[in-house]
Amino acid sequence: MAKEKPDLVYGTLDMLILRALQHDPRHGLAIADRIQQMSKEILHVEQGSLYPALYRLEAQGWIKAEWGVSDNNRRARYYELTAAGRKQLSAEREHWARITKGINLVLTGT
Repeated sequence: MAKEKPDLVYGTLDMLILRALQHDPRHGLAIADRIQQMSKEILHVEQGSLYPALYRLEAQGWIKAEWGVSDNNRRARYYELTAAGRKQLSAEREHWARITKGINLVLTGT
């Protein structure tokens, strides 16, 4: 039986992108690869979801982009977390912790 690719919970992609950019600038494909790597191959971000999210995050001022050259010598946009993005990542982590705690409480019946 093939492994099921779980859908991302609505609203989590922005948080995952911010986390993937926490330490280093990356181009789009490298961001998707980093999320997949950090999730131990459970999460897969499709390009059709990734790039609109990157443009949205850039418009919100949470990331900035610059053109550069990728490892395979191609021109690529590299995205980097801004100070506002770091603040937003912290807020997203706190919100996620509260939400998942509440869901776990409901599921375990405690």
